[in-house]
Amino acid sequence: MTFSKGVKDGLPIGVGYFAVSFAFGINAGAALNSWLLATFISMTNVTSAGQFAGLKIMSSATGTLIELAIASFFINLRYSLMAISLSQKVSPSFTTAKRLLLATGITDEIYAVSMAQKEKVNPIYFLGLMTLPYLGWSGGALTGAVCGQILPDMVVNALGVALYGMFVAIVVPPMKSSRPTLIAVLIAIALSFAFFYAPVLKDVSSGFAIIICAVVASLICAALFPVKDSCTAESTQETV
Repeated sequence: MTFSKGVKDGLPIGVGYFAVSFAFGINAGAALNSWLLATFISMTNVTSAGQFAGLKIMSSATGTLIELAIASFFINLRYSLMAISLSQKVSPSFTTAKRLLLATGITDEIYAVSMAQKEKVNPIYFLGLMTLPYLGWSGGALTGAVCGQILPDMVVNALGVALYGMFVAIVVPPMKSSRPTLIAVLIAIALSFAFFYAPVLKDVSSGFAIIICAVVASLICAALFPVKDSCTAESTQETV
């Protein structure tokens, strides 16, 4: 597996990331009044949901560092699970130092492409795979933040709507094919409305509201739709 093959496989991901990060750059540049800070956030995070949630907390008058840390932890926790799964797919040449260095490039799409490979994933391939997505994500944020400062407000506001379109495009397909996902989203929406309109709950800061919505929806669906352990399922079948 070569670096060039990784770059080729990562090209579609990089193009998609540029479009999504462009929307983030516009919103972050306007909220933080700094194209440099908006770009720095994308260069050091590479996580769409985590960054948008973090931006909401940072731009809020009541947002705190504790809320930012807790929200980022829960929203990005899935990457730890992906890393554990991917560790079974990598070649022996993937030393601990290389794993620590390249782990920052693990995203949903990069993980999926890596796991789909027939061979063991080596460091040089993974580096090539994450290169264009990283450049696309960082470059999109930079372009969006700069354009947000030089384009007319009418155009910026129109482009900012792309953020909501992105979330619709991400959430709707899994909702249509997965009942647990649909219920989790509906629970989160209901809780969000409660935190926005309810007399007592609306006083809760936006950061903790995001955390509570995500955790409660996840816990309820985990209890309602438990995933059976494969080993348990196999042993049950053998017993039968």
